Amino acid sequence: MADKNLADPTSLAKIGGLEVVAKLLVEGYMIGQHKSPFKGSSVEFVEHRQYYPGDEIKHIDWRAFGKTGNYYVKEYEEETNLRSYLLVDCSGSMAYQGATISKFNYARQLAAALAYLLLSQRDACGLMTFDTKIADRWEPSTNRQSFQQIVSLLEGRRPGRETQLSEVFPLILPTLKRRSLIFLISDCFDRLEPLAAALRLFRAARHEVVLFQVVAPEEEEFTFKQPTQFRNLERAGHNILADPYRLRKQYLDKYNRFCTDLARECGNAGVEYLKLRTDSSYEMALGAFLEMRVRRTGRG
Repeated sequence: MADKNLADPTSLAKIGGLEVVAKLLVEGYMIGQHKSPFKGSSVEFVEHRQYYPGDEIKHIDWRAFGKTGNYYVKEYEEETNLRSYLLVDCSGSMAYQGATISKFNYARQLAAALAYLLLSQRDACGLMTFDTKIADRWEPSTNRQSFQQIVSLLEGRRPGRETQLSEVFPLILPTLKRRSLIFLISDCFDRLEPLAAALRLFRAARHEVVLFQVVAPEEEEFTFKQPTQFRNLERAGHNILADPYRLRKQYLDKYNRFCTDLARECGNAGVEYLKLRTDSSYEMALGAFLEMRVRRTGRG
């Protein structure tokens, strides 16, 4: 496949499922960086915690089960590796699709690629999808089978309901029992102040956060020219017919101010921020992860 297809998310989506796309993206990117995506690791026992679907059966402590009647797993900590969650927004606004793939499909491809890269590095990777509540959950694991499960959950999820990130994040935070690296993939369409406050909650709990804001070119440039019906993707029946020419300046002023303010709030909170258009390659996102990994572990 030509390199230009690897750089085009819309072309990638036509090649195959998320598993194929993720492997092509990561292995192609790492070859370009003259690196191997595959790393080894050593582990040490840390603590017990409640069993969740997705945990490896071999880590169940059967002695603890005999004493309590409850399933617990032995937590192991990779000495130089990461524990991470992919948080993927599946609210209605993520369904928007213009000239490129939808924001949700872009987010799914990015999440699958990150999962494959994390697991190839022997990092523990988990997944949550969410709208008004947590929709899917897979606990972080270094098990190679986790990749197939994460891909299956992503492929089975469809965007649809409304959400407010500032309200769902406080529901997610208490479920994160250990310090983790959080990859948040969303269009971030929410009121800025409560969103920024919610992001600070993750940092206060000592989680590291990388925010990938996924936007469509039409949202960035407001390219509409003819009278257009704008439909609210999170609320059925909320449609307006408008003249884009009259709206363009006001819209772009507000949109650009929001993105600028979001980037500033992320910087103030210690959150890594990267805006990704659905017509842009995934190289910046993969590179941002590898840079953070070097800072965290001292190696790529």
